[in-house]
Amino acid sequence: MFDAIDRKIINLLQENADLPIAQIAQAVGLSQTPCWRRIKRLEEEKVIVRRVALIDRRKANVPLTVFVGVRAPRHAAEWLGQFKDVIRQIPEITEAYRLAGETDYLLKIVIPGIENYDAVYNRLIRNIEFFDITASIVMEEMKHTTSIPTNYMA
Repeated sequence: MFDAIDRKIINLLQENADLPIAQIAQAVGLSQTPCWRRIKRLEEEKVIVRRVALIDRRKANVPLTVFVGVRAPRHAAEWLGQFKDVIRQIPEITEAYRLAGETDYLLKIVIPGIENYDAVYNRLIRNIEFFDITASIVMEEMKHTTSIPTNYMA
C-alpha cells in the first residue's frame, strides 16, 4: 500500500531525482531516516525502477522526432522476435509499443534531421519485412513529461 507521503516522495523524485534526502524529508514532513527508508522500500518494490539523467535533445543534436506506425506482414512469434531484435539495435528508436487497432506497432525515433530518418528507415527495411510503414514528423512538442500520475496508486 502507498500513502500520501509515498506519493509526495515519488512526485518529488520524478521532478528531480538528485534532491537530497533532507530536502525530501522536509517537504513531506518526515525526518531523514524514515524518509530514506520509504525511498529504499519504493526501490526494493520496484516502484522506483531506476534514476536517470534527462538530456536536452537539441543540445544532443537530435531535435527531430518522428513517430512511425508499423503494420506487420503477419502476426507470428517469429516475426515479432525478429522485429524486437532489429529495433533494439537502432539507438535512434527510443520507444516502441505494440498497439491494438489498424497500426500494429508505434516507434518513436529521435534524429538530427529527415535524412537521418531515411537512414533508419532503410536499416529497418533491410533487416525485416513490413506490410506497411507510415511516418509522422513532429512539428511542435506541446507536452512532454517523464512523470506519471501518482493519484491512482493504492
